[in-house]
Amino acid sequence: MRSPREARKTARSLFRGCLTAGRLDASRVRAVTDTVATEQPRGHLAILQVFARLVRLELERRHAVIESATPLSESAMKEVRDEITRSHGGDLTFETVVRPDLIGGLRVRVGSDVWDGSVRARLEALPV
Repeated sequence: MRSPREARKTARSLFRGCLTAGRLDASRVRAVTDTVATEQPRGHLAILQVFARLVRLELERRHAVIESATPLSESAMKEVRDEITRSHGGDLTFETVVRPDLIGGLRVRVGSDVWDGSVRARLEALPV
């Protein structure tokens, strides 16, 4: 069995091979997973687990979720998207979610970064 360290190293190498101009190439990801699954090198399950995690994290890093208590106007949504694009780059995908439990304000998540300017977060932060 391949050591976890070797599996991580191999998976990172395969992941870097799937990047084209800094972006993840879906056809290369499919080719890598198909090749590893069919050839089944030593420790292939560990390699695929680490590889899948790296792909998931990269996809999350390029996806922004904008949550608001009420639907935002087009101009407000454009302003929020422009600000996120300025700080994280232009190749983001956006998802808008209306969550009335936020009470007011916005909550934005891009990958593992979260900006919570909602009224609910402020209320929860108050000392009891």
